[in-house]
Amino acid sequence: LNICLEIIESNNIITYTNPNTSLHDKFEWRFTMSGSIYGNLFKLSTWGESHGPGIGVVVDGCPAGLALKEEDIQLYLDRRKPGQNQYSTPRKEDDTVQILSGVFQGYTTGTPISLIVYNKDQRSKDYSDIAGYYRPGHADYTFDQKYGFRDYRGGGRSSGRETTARVAAGAIAASILKEMGIEVNAYTKSIGPISIDYEKCKRDNISISPLVMPDIEASEKAQDYILKHKEMDNSVGGIIECIATGLPAGIGEPVFDKLDAALAKAVMSVGAVKGVEIGSGFNVALSNGYDNNDNFYYDDNKNLRKTSNHAGGILGGISDGSEIVLRAAVKPTSSIGKTQQTVNKDMENIEIQIQGRHDPIIVPRAVVVVESMVNITLVDYLFIGMSSRMDKVKDFYK
Repeated sequence: LNICLEIIESNNIITYTNPNTSLHDKFEWRFTMSGSIYGNLFKLSTWGESHGPGIGVVVDGCPAGLALKEEDIQLYLDRRKPGQNQYSTPRKEDDTVQILSGVFQGYTTGTPISLIVYNKDQRSKDYSDIAGYYRPGHADYTFDQKYGFRDYRGGGRSSGRETTARVAAGAIAASILKEMGIEVNAYTKSIGPISIDYEKCKRDNISISPLVMPDIEASEKAQDYILKHKEMDNSVGGIIECIATGLPAGIGEPVFDKLDAALAKAVMSVGAVKGVEIGSGFNVALSNGYDNNDNFYYDDNKNLRKTSNHAGGILGGISDGSEIVLRAAVKPTSSIGKTQQTVNKDMENIEIQIQGRHDPIIVPRAVVVVESMVNITLVDYLFIGMSSRMDKVKDFYK
């Protein structure tokens, strides 16, 4: 059957229409360019590989008039960059960002903002051996199955270095949120079996602890725990907690585009994250309805409040005005020096010891990555929410 199709490509949507029938058959195929584009109205597209010339991102949908300079973005990148202590990879990258477009005289122009961070300390030879086998815990096998070809130098697009671009975009989103009185803060909640004691937590400790923990006592115990595993050529995982304050009620969409679903997708897209929970998370399975429900009340100023926050600030996929509470479970670093069993492309069972420079723990450097993905998602949903009510639209255009 020969069918003539009219093909229209616009805004990442391809529309096929059959003009030869009275029914005007039509369907759409939405695509996202190999999964490298994220967002709706506040949109980013990341590019680059771990051992390529550089890593970059294009941010589209940022309003004009936002004060922005490279130093603002650098503050976030410095929290993520490698080689800062014995708990991260010894790879030395200054991760200096350059703004290539979208900013003029210190303010955004409303056009796409292009950012680049050059790679300067690649050692691709460290990865030459892995071209012929699949590393346990990595995406080597799945990338080969999908593309029939892969960039084995540090994992290419599956490398944690890709998150550099996300952090750069997240810094822009943080500047937007700050203008609106919204603040997002993430920190290490636990490493292995060692968790923070909230009564001993101080916000200033987050920047003091090499593990980004607000409880210094827990941080010191966790440092010993990490070094013990590092000496055995092993790695450890942990949990990142992220809290957003100041977000107004009414942000989010029902059904498939719920705010908590969007946050979960955003954070789960970080390669090392294997689980996300909102509010009380999996602990709700151990609770009952009476204890788990967050009761409402009005304070003395007639502001609506809740007696608890098991819901994590989101009800029915829509923010309720209280703190957004999110946690991400981060796996141990997959690249370890211990002998492991795997297979090669010749269909042989082999044993390997991975060489190169790797983090004994990912969690501390991933804290700002999780924070950035929350920033980006909240900005996107705030922009979407601007058109949810007719009275708000009329107020805007008056």
